[in-house]
Amino acid sequence: MEAFYTLQGEGQHSGKAAYFIRLGGCDVGCHWCDVKESWDADIHPKTNLDQIVHQASIHPGRLAVITGGEPLMYNLNALTGKLKEAGFQTNIETSGVYPLTGYWDWICFSPKKFKEPHPDIYPAANELKAIIYNKSDFEFAEMHAARVGAGCTLLLQPEWSRQDIMLPLIIDYIKDNPKWKMSLQTHKYMNIP
Repeated sequence: MEAFYTLQGEGQHSGKAAYFIRLGGCDVGCHWCDVKESWDADIHPKTNLDQIVHQASIHPGRLAVITGGEPLMYNLNALTGKLKEAGFQTNIETSGVYPLTGYWDWICFSPKKFKEPHPDIYPAANELKAIIYNKSDFEFAEMHAARVGAGCTLLLQPEWSRQDIMLPLIIDYIKDNPKWKMSLQTHKYMNIP
């Protein structure tokens, strides 16, 4: 769908220079998705893998973040293999609903209530990022936290449109449950694309 060089705005790698590769196509259907234009894969042109890696290599940062849409709709072995050959660290942001493909340095797993994750995401996840839209999302987050590996970073992130309501609840929840950390969409606060 698009590719751009910016700062990672959320999660464990927040603040790092990163080349984002956003793939078109998603059938998860989060009503609060901020990139709904990514859902229909057919309206986005196919791009040659060598061209993607070349465009990424123009920039000095060597962190490539594959996102979507839902990037695991595709087999990502070839893309991530070429990025790693070019010296990139490869990170993915996924809802985990499809089998895991690709060669990853960091897997950000952000499960959604709208579609069940594939079981192979749980042991592979480096980061569990639970989006908090309603109070019931804390229970949802704990259900998934119980299934990831012991070394997985646990993050709670307010859904942007409800952050004024949910942020105080998240702060209190983390104080009571210190295994969790806060994740904010810092790029939106700073108006960084």
